Amino acid sequence: MDIQSIKNRFGIIGNSPTLNYALEVAVQVSNTDLTVLIFGESGVGKEAFSQIIHTLSSRKHNPFIAVNCGAIPEGTIDSELFGHEKGSFTGAVDSRKGYFETVNGGTIFLDEIGELPLGTQARLLRVLEAGEFIRVGSSKVQKTDVRVIAATNKDLLELTDRGKFREDLYYRLSTVPIRVPSLRDRKEDIPLLFRKFAVDFAERYKAAPVQMDEDAKNLLINYSWPGNVRELKNIAEQISVLSQDKQVNAETIRRFIPENSGNRLPMLISSHSGAAASNGHEFSNEREILYKLFFDMKKDVTELKKMFVEILRDPSIASSLKHNAIAGDFKEILHNDSFQGPMTQQPLGPAQPVVLHNSSHQEIQDHEEVEESLNIMDKEKELIIKALKKHRSKRKDAASDLGISERTLYRKLKEYDIDE
Repeated sequence: MDIQSIKNRFGIIGNSPTLNYALEVAVQVSNTDLTVLIFGESGVGKEAFSQIIHTLSSRKHNPFIAVNCGAIPEGTIDSELFGHEKGSFTGAVDSRKGYFETVNGGTIFLDEIGELPLGTQARLLRVLEAGEFIRVGSSKVQKTDVRVIAATNKDLLELTDRGKFREDLYYRLSTVPIRVPSLRDRKEDIPLLFRKFAVDFAERYKAAPVQMDEDAKNLLINYSWPGNVRELKNIAEQISVLSQDKQVNAETIRRFIPENSGNRLPMLISSHSGAAASNGHEFSNEREILYKLFFDMKKDVTELKKMFVEILRDPSIASSLKHNAIAGDFKEILHNDSFQGPMTQQPLGPAQPVVLHNSSHQEIQDHEEVEESLNIMDKEKELIIKALKKHRSKRKDAASDLGISERTLYRKLKEYDIDE
């Protein structure tokens, strides 16, 4: 079967050489039982490639199932994939077959494979190497004949370097890698895709399709498309609905394209911007960002404590602050009898609360030292709740504000039991 007939059969639009090459690889590997790893940015259509491989394979009459690994909570994903026995955990009132048992003889598509927990990765590796699995709560080894097609929008090799993905599983999955190009890497296909989406919308609602002039086409071609084909389809449908004129120009298109088309992830600004750029992979997800933020906060608090200790040891340091409004308060504390004598000669004991007096020497009666919680999970949950309140429980807007995908936000809501 030639590439053009494949495109017609599965509704794939475009003539980009990179797209054609990816389709050629998918067709060639379909007749084998080799494991395939499809990688590419979110929204490029990786699932369509998995369906092409299954439909053209000898397993086409057997089951095909797509599993989003990022949408299943960590505590239940083993049960979903491999099944469980009755009473193996709270709520397991009956035995249940997993996907690897029900799809025996067919194909399973594991989307967002990089989200799999390490324990589940070990179980999956056993399936790929020996065709064996064990239900949760069981000791009986079962056999399965399932072809695995995996997909990811992350750099799995980078995750292996950080200990978040098994290196042996990576090489077992990527027997045949297929790279699906991003939309900005196939710019010549953008006008064709826009026209296809506009015509489909017009036929569905019995209206005239919108058309673009050359300036509008150039604007679409030069846009970065962080959401790829999915974002282009959304914009084409928005213009079809909201545009009064069916002949649209660049000014009309500009109203529907986000002004900030660059990286939507939050950035940590540092004086060493060059070093931060070279190590940008350190902040590849929201938890990494929180870790960095809290470590910087801890460092600042430590520096502040050291400054107080140095002043208490050597009161002469405070003399340089004599023109500062706070200097009087420091001087009063440092010359107080309770800070003289042995303190400057012996190491300091455990830190004690220091009470500063105001200029009118009014005594503060009730002083209580409150230590803020620095628990990562608490802070992450707090940020998610704030984002949902800010955007009135709109998940898409809240996820964009947090710098995470909507699927990841859904998983976090389940993980922290957040009631929207």
